[in-house]
Amino acid sequence: MKLKFDSFLLALLIAIGLAYFFPQAVLFQDGKFIEAVTTVGVSLIFFFYGLKLSITDIKYGLKNWKLHVVVQLTTFMLFPLLVLPFKSFVANAVQENFWLSFFFLAALPSTVSSSVVMVSIAKGNVPAAIFNASVSGLIGVIVTPLWMSLFLDFHTENVFGDVYWGLIREIIIPVILGLLLQRYLGGWASKYSIRLAQFDKTVILLIVYSSFADSFSSGVFRTISTSYLVYVFIGVSVLFALIYGILYVLTKYVLKFSVVDQITAIFCGSKKSLTHGSVFGKFLFLNNPSAGLYFLPLMIYHAFQIFLVTIIARRYHRRKEEESQ
Repeated sequence: MKLKFDSFLLALLIAIGLAYFFPQAVLFQDGKFIEAVTTVGVSLIFFFYGLKLSITDIKYGLKNWKLHVVVQLTTFMLFPLLVLPFKSFVANAVQENFWLSFFFLAALPSTVSSSVVMVSIAKGNVPAAIFNASVSGLIGVIVTPLWMSLFLDFHTENVFGDVYWGLIREIIIPVILGLLLQRYLGGWASKYSIRLAQFDKTVILLIVYSSFADSFSSGVFRTISTSYLVYVFIGVSVLFALIYGILYVLTKYVLKFSVVDQITAIFCGSKKSLTHGSVFGKFLFLNNPSAGLYFLPLMIYHAFQIFLVTIIARRYHRRKEEESQ
């Protein structure tokens, strides 16, 4: 079975390398230039998302409410509750950053495009996948900051309000504008969907570069050892395995979902969005020198989920073909 190489993962590594060797670029005009570029870029990402959002598919997907409840509760409740108990083992600043980076990963919404693509490959319930992936990002605008506010200091100078206003300004309003203009620009967005996806990735790379450049400049990475990275890999692997295993047992043996709904629940419920994580982190970790550390589990999880879920999706696809024959 041949797996397609994901060039975006290589691009992420290059962005981190550039941040390490050339962190001074982020300080151009006291950081205001790169902040302005990412602000405009993020707004455009979600404006284009609004242009491409299928209301018909969302309406059709509303019917299967049990599936939606499972996916959303897994994304915003089960994930954080699996990580939350380990807070009691935190004993120093390094462990605090380690735990918080995983809690940030756990509190994020599911992916949009990759969830739908993987469900489609595995011959799952595609309309339900579109619904859950689309709704997850909007729910995350509200829920993710609420989870993170329990452990980040948002109570000074109205920081909590600033975080929400930033997310509304750069996510919700552009999505609404995209929906309103979908009638006029929707065809254009569909025609150039591949180029728009490349634009999305470019903005994410810029945010990742900026976050890691700040962290490298502050010297926060000098406080961690190689074993720290090993523990991140182990933590990501265990978290994914737990979520996937729980969803598999729950949907197959407890709720007895059909195979197509089981595929959708597992694939959508086990994913986390690097796009939303990059955007949310821009507000949640503003001026935080440890921002680069907080993105590490998310980026590794992104690579992990693409690799493993691609293998699993193709196995489901092959099984379906064998059954049809």
